[in-house]
Amino acid sequence: MSSTVSLKKFQFFPFLISLLITLAIGFVAAFFTRPEIKGWYSTLKKPSFNPPPWLFAPVWTCLYILIAIAAYLIWKHRSRKPVYKVTRAIYFIQLFLNFIWSIVFFGMHQILGAFAVITLLWVSIVLTIYWFSKFNKIAAWLLLPYLLWVSFAAVLNASIYLLNS
Repeated sequence: MSSTVSLKKFQFFPFLISLLITLAIGFVAAFFTRPEIKGWYSTLKKPSFNPPPWLFAPVWTCLYILIAIAAYLIWKHRSRKPVYKVTRAIYFIQLFLNFIWSIVFFGMHQILGAFAVITLLWVSIVLTIYWFSKFNKIAAWLLLPYLLWVSFAAVLNASIYLLNS
């Protein structure tokens, strides 16, 4: 396994698929989020460090692109080996948790439930970084901004819960 650079050349279609998967998750999540920003979410008490609503879309778009690049770098190492299968499974679990957080928080208005989801998401991102690092150190590092943003989002989620319970 290569630690940083794969010997394979850039492959456009696998990269495009990786990008489309992550951006689709963000797009569908926005379907649940967008209508609630001016509705339910605007009625909640929020901490002083709550970012303005317009910031979330560009931040998440950048993060989804970084996630897609990281996934593509790992995809290039695909195999039937157990280490790859575990890595792939953990990656898809974190994508699923990323996706359902918006549904739980914005769609279902379950702030505490969303905190449970984002806590599991945080753990799954840490695990994804660990397993990605077994194949490609750059892919692992590309997920650091994602981990930092989700850490911030978890604190924000918890704060919103405490302020509104």
